[in-house]
Amino acid sequence: MLVIIMENQLLPTYKVCQACLMADQSGQPRWQPGKLRCGRALTQPIDSQPEQYECQMGFRVANID
Repeated sequence: MLVIIMENQLLPTYKVCQACLMADQSGQPRWQPGKLRCGRALTQPIDSQPEQYECQMGFRVANID
């Protein structure tokens, strides 16, 4: 599941991505398994952290299970 990381909270992507021009037709991030097409992968400082990306709008996106 993709979430937006904002300081001390996690937001569902639909609350942010609906207003983004890079989102798909349903207002969700353009996600292919293992890759965020509307952003870039960030390096993972710790192995226990989920995959993180930075979207074109500057938000940090995490893939959590």
